[in-house]
Amino acid sequence: MNLFISAISTDSGKSVVSAIFTEALQASYWKPVQAGFPTDTETVHKLLPTKIDKIPEAYLLKYPMSPHASARRENIKVSLDNITLPEHSKEHMIVEGAGGLMVPLNDDEMVIDIAEKYNLPIVLVSNTYLGSINHSLLSIREIQRRGLDLVGIVFNGEKNEDTESVILKHANVPCLLRLPQLEDLEAETIKKYALIVRENLIANNIITVSAHA
Repeated sequence: MNLFISAISTDSGKSVVSAIFTEALQASYWKPVQAGFPTDTETVHKLLPTKIDKIPEAYLLKYPMSPHASARRENIKVSLDNITLPEHSKEHMIVEGAGGLMVPLNDDEMVIDIAEKYNLPIVLVSNTYLGSINHSLLSIREIQRRGLDLVGIVFNGEKNEDTESVILKHANVPCLLRLPQLEDLEAETIKKYALIVRENLIANNIITVSAHA
């Protein structure tokens, strides 16, 4: 199984969530488009309790900005045609998007087009800042409009039950994880939350015990 980790905005916590899901599924990890350094691939690999092979990015851009803008500065053309799912040694793979779902890759293609091209089930990372309901529901609506499979929501940061309940109602999918604001990012922390994710993936029939074992 491959899962696409995306978010309602930039800096929502996708890389930490990706590390947690990678550990939960004992999966491979891939970030197809990276803009800026240090790379999220480096971050995820440092966080993982279980070491895995590094899969190179399809595009490694210099500037920490939207991929289309960084690529333009570097005279590079980012194209979905050049983003192909890599071979890997695991049963599962976590694919982390760049920024939010509607971040441009170029003048015509968006990050969500990667998920659509390969029909990747999506896990959406949401937050509870002022305006996050609107950002979350717009992301959910676009996923639904394209007929993609939203398998669950992860809430990262300050807890707000009212905000979370509204988002979950409209998403009509389970909350797979609630993450507090994490100050201590270590391998043991990732492992702790990976166990919760694994249990929730099994409980919601997203994976089976035999498939995960």
